[in-house]
Amino acid sequence: QVQLVESGGGLVQPGGSLRLSCAASGSIFSIDIMGWYRQAPGKQRELVATITSGSRMNYADSVKGRFTVSRDRDNAKVTVDLRMNSLKPEDTAVYYCYAYRGLPYGNVYWGQGTQVAVSS
Repeated sequence: QVQLVESGGGLVQPGGSLRLSCAASGSIFSIDIMGWYRQAPGKQRELVATITSGSRMNYADSVKGRFTVSRDRDNAKVTVDLRMNSLKPEDTAVYYCYAYRGLPYGNVYWGQGTQVAVSS
């Protein structure tokens, strides 16, 4: 099992910056992909950015050049951060941390979600 604990988020003005952080604990040795998804009111959950254990990154087109995903690990946990710059009102959503345990497990885990609001 993997436990995900998120931090960060909040209210920011357009053009501002925020950082989200997610710490994974438990069976961290088997975590392959970590990252962030988001869900705006009335919309489906969508990918924001992911990073593999080999540091291969993937970004949604809407955040490329503005958001940066990074990953770190120690003996007890794996952390994934999302640095968000030049925020726009359309970035407003609940952001969810995501973790995927590679084969043979194939499990997906989600954080509890953290609100990001971009408004003047």
